[in-house]
Amino acid sequence: MSQTNTPTGRYRWSICALLFFATTINYLDRQVLSLTWSDFIAPEFHWTNNDYGNITALFSIFYAVSLLFAGRFVDWLDTKKGFLWAIGIWSFGACLHAFCGIATSGIITGNWLVGFEGAREVIHTVNDTGMVINVSVTLFIFARFVLAVGEAGNFPAAIKTTAEYFPKKDRAFSTSIFNAGATVGALAAPITIPFIAESFGWEMAFIIIGALGFVWMGFWFFMYDKPERHPKVSASELEYIQQDDIADSKLVGYVPETTIKVSLIECLKYKQTWAFAFGKFMTDGVWWFFLFWTPAYLSSVYGMDSTEAALPLFVLYMITLLSIIGGWLPTYFVEKKGMNPYEGRMRAMLIFAFFPLLALIAQPLGYISYWIPVIIIGIAGAAHQSWSANIFTTVGDMFPKKAIATITGIGGLAGGVGSTIINKGSGLLFDYSKNTNMSFMGFQGIEAGYFIIFSICAVCYLTGWIVMKTLVPKYSPITNL
Repeated sequence: MSQTNTPTGRYRWSICALLFFATTINYLDRQVLSLTWSDFIAPEFHWTNNDYGNITALFSIFYAVSLLFAGRFVDWLDTKKGFLWAIGIWSFGACLHAFCGIATSGIITGNWLVGFEGAREVIHTVNDTGMVINVSVTLFIFARFVLAVGEAGNFPAAIKTTAEYFPKKDRAFSTSIFNAGATVGALAAPITIPFIAESFGWEMAFIIIGALGFVWMGFWFFMYDKPERHPKVSASELEYIQQDDIADSKLVGYVPETTIKVSLIECLKYKQTWAFAFGKFMTDGVWWFFLFWTPAYLSSVYGMDSTEAALPLFVLYMITLLSIIGGWLPTYFVEKKGMNPYEGRMRAMLIFAFFPLLALIAQPLGYISYWIPVIIIGIAGAAHQSWSANIFTTVGDMFPKKAIATITGIGGLAGGVGSTIINKGSGLLFDYSKNTNMSFMGFQGIEAGYFIIFSICAVCYLTGWIVMKTLVPKYSPITNL
């Protein structure tokens, strides 16, 4: 059997593990606010659903725009330094949230020399709740901006690293493994963050979780290098990693890939870029909606506080871990059915696109038990993460390595725009439906609002797949960038 089938050494999986933990930390950091605002932050600063919706929507905008530049930044600075800068910035931003209370107290009263508890006491004495809301929301928006700028570097850097360390046939599986960090982060969040906030204050939840990123930076600094330079990557493992390049080099008319950077304008000329971007636009917002609003859904519809919701959220994200299968399925289609990587990925994505349709019955069956929508959201989340692992790897299938982070950033921008629309729209709709006791399809008040959003989420994946398949009906790699 050839070396490309049985490589000596598995150091590439150590790198994949680092990507997994980075993504876990990434999602832990962004979840702290969603798990503390309702019970701890909103009562202190008098926030409404719309205030929270504004913060999450603006985070989505910041994240989306930053992704466009983060991809370029990672391609320019290269993987190691780019990732270090990214996680350093987002960890600082995560910790920065903790000081929004002290800053609110200082701006309104001029009293800056207070601790976390002192700031709460000072804010409690302020009669102008409108000023407290405006100042605190503005400060949290700034902290979310810093967090978003840093977090935007995670996926472009991780996808670029995967392309460096894995052949095309393994990239969806390796991506599904590191992308499972999103689920594990979301899984760990409800069983840790509310209890940290309850015991030590919401501020310490941001600081403790935010500090994890600084620990990760040490591991990345000492463990990562390009596979061709890494002393722990054996010759046979390197041959396995580079098998696509080796095979391509034997083709007639082969032109080696250059290191000349590509411009955004050049990337936008290709329908493959637009297919990826539209798929992200249609589906990223669904995941972010479930991530940011499920705790609020359990609170608004079922009256749970953050600690009571810990078990349902834990079960929900345990179900989402099934997404690892999503990385294996296209490999099965490639190796067992003889499909090319793009064809196998699109076949798998079509299968995953049907599962979110279950969200159509989440709210109608929710009267039986809250466990039904919890399980359905978990299945939809698993389908999303499976879809996400594969749509990311279509970039590596189609584009040269030097453009991967840039194309990922373009798709991330599109996904962020979709996320902004759904987060801002959800906040407005939930407040409107609650305040007017709106009636829709047999549902009243805020339940009607959630039913509408669930229904929109249900059809996004099939819509995205149809447009992607129309734009790029068959495997068509870019060779002239």
